[in-house]
This record gives sequence, C-alpha cells and structure tokens, in this order.
Amino acid sequence: MGGSAGAAVVLWNANLAIPSTSAGLYLNIATQSSTTAPAAGWDINPYGATSLSFFASSSAPNPPSTYVRTQGSGGPSSLGIGFVVGPSSPFVNSTTAVISGTSVTNGWQLNAINYFGFRFYHEGLGGIRYGFGIMQVGATSSSRTLVSVLWEDSGGSIAVIPAPGAMALVGLAGLAARCRRR
Repeated sequence: MGGSAGAAVVLWNANLAIPSTSAGLYLNIATQSSTTAPAAGWDINPYGATSLSFFASSSAPNPPSTYVRTQGSGGPSSLGIGFVVGPSSPFVNSTTAVISGTSVTNGWQLNAINYFGFRFYHEGLGGIRYGFGIMQVGATSSSRTLVSVLWEDSGGSIAVIPAPGAMALVGLAGLAARCRRR
C-alpha cells in the first residue's frame, strides 16, 4: 500500500492583490508568505507592470518550480476544473505573458476566475509537491488577485477544484431555476 493514507490537501486562502510591477509577488507556498522582493525559499512569482506573467524559482533542487502548460506556448495555461496536476503534467518555466493588457493566451480569461497548476520543492517535507492556484482576473492584465493556493502534501497529484464559494453559487443558481419553474 502507498503512503498516501495520511495525505492532505493544504489550502492557503491568500487573497493577495498582485501588484502591477516588474517584481509582482514572490510566493513561498510552504510558509504561506509573500514579498515584493526575492526571498529565500520563494516558489512562484506572478508579476508584470503591463501584463501578467509567471516566473519560477530555479534555485530549488531538480526539478525547479514550474507551471503547467496544456495549450499554446510560453507561460502557463488556465486549467479546467478536474485537470490533474501531477508528475505526468506538461510543465514549463516561461516568462511569456499570459495576459497583456486585454489580450489573452493559453486559455486565460478576463473578468473571470482562472486556475493555474504548478510544482515546487518543499524544503521542510523534502521533495516535489503539486498544486494549483486560483486567480481572479479583472478587465485588464493589471487587475489580478491570487485568491487561493492548494497543494497535496504527500507529493501525489491534485485535481483542480472550483474556487471556494463557486459551488455555492452554482447551487444557488440551480435553486433559483427550480423556484422559477414552480
């Protein structure tokens, strides 16, 4: 039997505005911390003054932090609900913008919740961990908030799930439709 019986999904309700700067935010997934300058142990970095791009740490043991790209070229893709982020995912470390002004690539959408996958090296637990981030993007690339980050603490794969509260909205929409039919 595998060692995943004690596995857990770790949730970081980040709710962090990503500054429209060339530095953006440097995020340490394990410690659930952020800074606007590179700091020891950082894992991922959404950034851009006029675009939204992602950078990943190359200082971690192999493989370094990287993002999942399932379509297009350049930066990470916006992933669909149910996509599994794990060892067989197609990873890339690119600084190519996924949103530039109001132009989007790789499935990203304006005025919407977008999901991106990543892997990172967890110093405390040792080894690679897989996760995904939930980002709210506004009408332009400069309006972006990292809502949440979820990752699997055993090193196993993790499936992208809807943003917290999204399922409640789906349920309310269904209830409203049922009430209208009556």
